[in-house]
Amino acid sequence: MDLILCHTIADFDILGAAVGLSRLHPQGSIVLTGSVQRGVKEFLAHYRHQFNLIEIGSVRPEKIGSLFIVDNQHRQGLGEAKQWLDLPHINTIEIPDHVLESKTHIKTTHEQIEAVGTTTTLIVEQLQQQGITLAQVEATVMSLGIHTATGSLTYSQTTSRDAYALAWLMSQGANVDEIARYSKPHGFFATARDLMSSPVRTIRPKTTIEQALKILLRYGHSGLSVVDGDDRLVGMVGRRDLDLALHHGLGHAPVKGHMTRDPKTITVETPSDEIQRLMNTYDLGRLPVLQSGQLVGIVTRKDILRHLGRQSHPSPTTEPLLSGLLPSLGQRLAPPLWEFLEVAALAAKAKGWHLYLVGGAVRDLLLSAGSETVGLQDLDLVVDGFSRPADAGAGVQLATELIKIYPEARLEIHGEFQTAALLWHHHPTLANLWVDIATARTEFYPYPAANPQVWASSITQDLYRRDFTINALALRLTPPRYGELLDFFGGVLDLRNRSIRVLHANSFIEDPTRIYRAVRFSVRLGFALDPLTVDYIHNAVNSGIYETLRLSDRPTPALTTRLRSELKFILSARYWLAAVDLLNNLGAWRCLHEDLNLNEASRWQLRYLSRWLFCLASPCPPWLLRLELLITAASPENWTIIAQNLHLPQDSIARLSGLLQAQTTLERDLPLTSSISEKVVIFKNYKIPTLILLGSKTSRLSRRWIWSYLTRWSKVKAPLNGEDLKALGYQPGPLYKTILAGLWGATLDGLVSDRASALDWLANNNF
Repeated sequence: MDLILCHTIADFDILGAAVGLSRLHPQGSIVLTGSVQRGVKEFLAHYRHQFNLIEIGSVRPEKIGSLFIVDNQHRQGLGEAKQWLDLPHINTIEIPDHVLESKTHIKTTHEQIEAVGTTTTLIVEQLQQQGITLAQVEATVMSLGIHTATGSLTYSQTTSRDAYALAWLMSQGANVDEIARYSKPHGFFATARDLMSSPVRTIRPKTTIEQALKILLRYGHSGLSVVDGDDRLVGMVGRRDLDLALHHGLGHAPVKGHMTRDPKTITVETPSDEIQRLMNTYDLGRLPVLQSGQLVGIVTRKDILRHLGRQSHPSPTTEPLLSGLLPSLGQRLAPPLWEFLEVAALAAKAKGWHLYLVGGAVRDLLLSAGSETVGLQDLDLVVDGFSRPADAGAGVQLATELIKIYPEARLEIHGEFQTAALLWHHHPTLANLWVDIATARTEFYPYPAANPQVWASSITQDLYRRDFTINALALRLTPPRYGELLDFFGGVLDLRNRSIRVLHANSFIEDPTRIYRAVRFSVRLGFALDPLTVDYIHNAVNSGIYETLRLSDRPTPALTTRLRSELKFILSARYWLAAVDLLNNLGAWRCLHEDLNLNEASRWQLRYLSRWLFCLASPCPPWLLRLELLITAASPENWTIIAQNLHLPQDSIARLSGLLQAQTTLERDLPLTSSISEKVVIFKNYKIPTLILLGSKTSRLSRRWIWSYLTRWSKVKAPLNGEDLKALGYQPGPLYKTILAGLWGATLDGLVSDRASALDWLANNNF
């Protein structure tokens, strides 16, 4: 028995090539090793019986003779069928594919891998050479493979061979109407299930106008669903109606008098064109989605416009990424990491959820060159609802399922923010991997610099709450639109333009740590800050809001503990000095205190500190000393205040508290000393971190003496010790301390250099 194996997520190109192979190898049966894209699923619902398709569970491995693997060069892409590759009795393993790679990850007996637009094209050329005639449905599905994989011959990877192959299929009787029906952009038919946001924010009929408007503000919605005590939908109310009611002095009135009763509704399977028709006919901005009478989602006009934009005008900035990012992800990640993502996606799918790779991992994948291996050790996964809404604990539930599969990982759960983390430490294959798993969330800042309040929401709202466009990207890991890149804010274009652009005008007011993240990304990636983003930073800093909050009694973690964490990131990085300069140019140090701003002297002090930390070992972390020195750019009376606001360690607070007095004392007393030993006596009163700071702030001469003490003088030892004195006949007692101190001072001053000169010194001093 010969088998033609498809990828675990089969598209029309995979199916079309498999059907063609079944004609080239009449004994071959097609096996769908996993799920299929939505359009393929609907096509097979009508035509499955006309192809030689068998279920994976019906295969008897001992009967397999040859394997033909379509459009896939990786074991992980075959799901459970990958174990068949290791059977010792397999005669042949062949791979036809149109994606050129540096190596094939499956040991084959024959490969045909050529740079054409589709794998189907390669199979069509073989059919032509052998003079095989196709049935209409075979020609149709293969035409769909070429149409969907090349954007109807419009994508950049399309070749003339694809056009010739399509022309031949048309001559074989391919059904144009069926091609038009199934070859929509991205190979799927959008329904309400694909477009909706879930869960839905609801209110009761007795909710007042004022309360409803506060909820709209909190969640950023333009309308709300109204449900009764049994959670049955009874109405919809929009912001305009609520604003008018408040304008007329009816803020205390219940919304039931202003809502639309018996609203138009749709089901999860309602197609996008029907949703569009309803919205246009009845001038609706949103449609509630019902399943078995229950409210499970909402589709807005923005959702429809976004879908229509993708269909009618595939963006040249994203289209190649949409078709190639996920396959390249599988090729460029270490197999254990790729396998983990597949396992996580299957676990989410089993729960009826979508799973997305979001944020920095997607950004770094898009920034990396196409052929290089991407080292991802920090992944963010977001769970969203699909066949049913994802509740607040979905992320934790998924992490709990995964820890059963990966018991060697450590599970951490953060209930307050509905997140969980899986951590591996020195794992033989996953190394030091950190995976955060969260339910899709929306958030609201009750006041600036507070911790946000979060609620379960949709992936759309989750991306909307993020900081910068380049971090508001998501890659779908689950079917039906497996591999879809979500980019609602132009993040891909900003990556190509190498620009850092904030999502919201008030973003820096709500969370000042975003100013520091903007600078960190800018310096680390070599990107420019978008001009409007710079304006928003200046507006936030100059508003005085941070100083007002600092003087208030409200907790402000974004100006204290969270800001300290962001500063630790920046000041620990190799690019810390460039980041410090950019923050200073933006006036951002005023987030720590209104009085804090670096001048040229401060910048020189930081450079001195950088050199000293490079050469000297300090018991204090370098980032902390850098931060302490930065704080001293403010007026001395504010040093301790800033350190306390940032919740720095007590040692740091004490060091800053006494630093000015120490500097004054050193500058006064050191010039009065005439010997090295006298200087060393002064320096011994201070700990090394304090001396390192003082070395960056004092005069050139004092700096030279401190450097000499830390690098040479503090390491000097006298030629004789207590045992030597005892051997010389001195009786142990307080005299030992006096002798050894004097001997050490004489050694520092060059009066003693070896044992002989030490003995002479003892004799001359009558001890």
